[in-house]
Amino acid sequence: MKFFRPIPKIFLLCAVAVVLLVSCKRGPHILHGESAYVTAPQVNMRDRLSAIYNKAGVLKNGERVDILEKSKHFVRVRSPRGEEGWIETRYLVGPEIFEAVDKLARENADTPVEARGIARAELKMHVTPGRDAEALFRVDEGGKVEILKRATAEKVQSKGAPAPAPKPVKAGGKPETAPAVPMEDWWLVRDPQHHAGWVLARMVDIDVPLDIAQYSEGQRIMAAFVLSQVPDVDPQTGATKQVPQFLTVTSENKDGLPWDYNQIRVFTWNGKRHRYETAYRERDLYGVFPVTVGHQVFDKLGDLPTFAIHVKTDTGATVERKYQLNQPMVRRLMSPAEQAQWDAERAQRIAARRQARKKR
Repeated sequence: MKFFRPIPKIFLLCAVAVVLLVSCKRGPHILHGESAYVTAPQVNMRDRLSAIYNKAGVLKNGERVDILEKSKHFVRVRSPRGEEGWIETRYLVGPEIFEAVDKLARENADTPVEARGIARAELKMHVTPGRDAEALFRVDEGGKVEILKRATAEKVQSKGAPAPAPKPVKAGGKPETAPAVPMEDWWLVRDPQHHAGWVLARMVDIDVPLDIAQYSEGQRIMAAFVLSQVPDVDPQTGATKQVPQFLTVTSENKDGLPWDYNQIRVFTWNGKRHRYETAYRERDLYGVFPVTVGHQVFDKLGDLPTFAIHVKTDTGATVERKYQLNQPMVRRLMSPAEQAQWDAERAQRIAARRQARKKR
């Protein structure tokens, strides 16, 4: 008959410790002092990690949570209301993304509004232009935003798709070449909660009155500004209402162009015919934002609406052009040097047209 020697207690304790150590590595581990922010529109918190669970709470976009435990694809968090539960890691970003978003909003707190728009669908507000850029806050479908800036980013191409050949475009009277790599337009927007972020431009409808939008003539209206308001008398009722007059900046209906707009157009109201008419149009610009509108007092003309645009010259410098609206005429305001150059260029254009007529 064989007898077995009892296993010493020290060996049993070591074995138990090893098992516990391995199980701890495989399971969730405690993370003290970490926080994160919710990127999804809404997330349900689970009370346990299993196929069947109860809802422990609800988190909303942008909320800060404290991380309590972390598993492979889930984390246990505490909401601002004290609720605790598990959510998927993919619905969270770290504090560095929140700080980047907050910095973007602070840096553009005083950036002038170029246009207002309405989101066609739920949109992510990215930290930088591009579909792969990090995002935190979202704009709801139908949500209103203020448009601050425009940028372009490379369009994500499907694998194996050939790059299109560059096409010639025109601005400033000189042909240029659009980039061969497909590009997308992005807007820097600000939502009603003053969050800022980049959204895909074609997913935002510019808020332009239909009376003006119908005259777009295939151009993309990039922004519309109210210059002034004039009275209009209804011929049937005799009631008087104020009608806005507009400056619009437009561009070709394509993404990735090197300018923000290449045409400006002023619409004034004809009180006799009760309709909008084009008072001024200028084409072939290399226009860049911002566009500003205001008023200025002129000696003999009084207080008149004014607007200023910014255009790039052949040397790459950005210069300001200012205009006045003296109903219904629009006149460019120039310094003596600018006026002399303008007159010389105008004389050259007239001489060229006369010479061309002689050759016919």
